[in-house]
Amino acid sequence: MLRLDDLRPAPGSKRGRKRVGRGYSSGHGGHESGRGTKGQNSRSGVTVRPGYEGGQTPFWMRFPKRGFTNVGRVEYAVVNVGDLDAHFAAGEEVSLDILIRRGLVKDPRGGLKILGGGELSKALVVKADRFSRAAREKIEAAGGRIEGGPAPEDARSGEEA
Repeated sequence: MLRLDDLRPAPGSKRGRKRVGRGYSSGHGGHESGRGTKGQNSRSGVTVRPGYEGGQTPFWMRFPKRGFTNVGRVEYAVVNVGDLDAHFAAGEEVSLDILIRRGLVKDPRGGLKILGGGELSKALVVKADRFSRAAREKIEAAGGRIEGGPAPEDARSGEEA
């Protein structure tokens, strides 16, 4: 009969800890202790960071860098008006919170932008940070209302009226 106090690991499945630096009879190298002979990695207390090439110009520095990353760029969560038409009834309010709850937006990023893809046949109240020109026209043509975002004149040019 099998009992809990009789359970043992299978023979050979457990190995003893590797005790380095404990002499020649330990079976782990004697005075080198399995670290090889000399050099930075054989020393005690050394930590060499990943990618370090011993003072040689690292791989990532040997190539020319190209392009530009705008640190001030704002990424918007985007939704097309066709998606709004499919998921909302006439007269409903559309906002970022509601879109997240309904699963149309997963990551809110820097705000919400409505794009003009698809057709809109219902009047909706849409609250967003940005609207494309086509989206603005389609929402207003369907009898809907836009709240938030820059004024239509400001959307294209950076001038103030």
